[in-house]
Amino acid sequence: MPTSTEDNWDWEIKAHTSWWGSSMAELWSYRHLVGGLIRRDFLLSYQQTILGPFWVLLQPIMTLATYVLVFGNMVGISTQGTPPVLFYLAGIILWNLFNDVFTNTSAIFRDNAHLFTKVYFPRLVMPVAQMSGQLARFVIQFLLLVVAIIGYAVFTPWSIPSTAWLVFVPLVVMLVGLLSLALGLFFSVLTGKYRDVTYVAGLGIRLFMFLTPVIYPVSYISEKWRWLVQLNPLTTLFELFRQALLGQGTVTLPQLLYSVGFTLVLLVGALLIFNKQGDKLIDVA
Repeated sequence: MPTSTEDNWDWEIKAHTSWWGSSMAELWSYRHLVGGLIRRDFLLSYQQTILGPFWVLLQPIMTLATYVLVFGNMVGISTQGTPPVLFYLAGIILWNLFNDVFTNTSAIFRDNAHLFTKVYFPRLVMPVAQMSGQLARFVIQFLLLVVAIIGYAVFTPWSIPSTAWLVFVPLVVMLVGLLSLALGLFFSVLTGKYRDVTYVAGLGIRLFMFLTPVIYPVSYISEKWRWLVQLNPLTTLFELFRQALLGQGTVTLPQLLYSVGFTLVLLVGALLIFNKQGDKLIDVA
């Protein structure tokens, strides 16, 4: 009689789905795959381009020039005493993080069906790799903002505000990344089933930017409509980001707790749906 070797397996792939998905131990064992996916995506983004990785910096600089010209000079939106270049650049790089993580994560099943159908790995590895790659781009763009802040402090009358708020910068970046990841996971299930949701999500994220204080401070909005902007969990995070770096922002503890709570609840719900529906979408993606 042959002896059972069931206890000798490292992993067991079963034909059923789970709300909780893979264990942390299994995810950790695929950390090298995450690194490889990050490198692959970075190389694919800039291959056969003239400027290559310099687009990481050139893109926010070109957007910054447009915002300063249109919203700063032509429309005349007040930045409440903060240099417009710094104000808009801070909003641009934080919005780029949110937008890029959401956009790439929401297309996980559509863009990677050829991998999911041929090789087994925890489905969550792919969105984690996407977010990690975008965080690396954010760090590079954040360094650009730091250089701009130092330049303004040295060559203009504007001075660097108190550094006591800087401890909140990692918290803001983490919450923005997790919130965009949660929304991306939720929409990845929808786009995996219905391709036209991709166009709706693309349009929605563009409109969502105008409900987020990227090009204006919250204090610029009239009291009549300010509540609508503050329903957006990103609002407090953007205001706290500018308060920490530029000394200009409207932040209260209840609003911050609302953003944290909203992000955590949405993330847990999105993970449950993604884990439960992920394997079912492979046949239709």
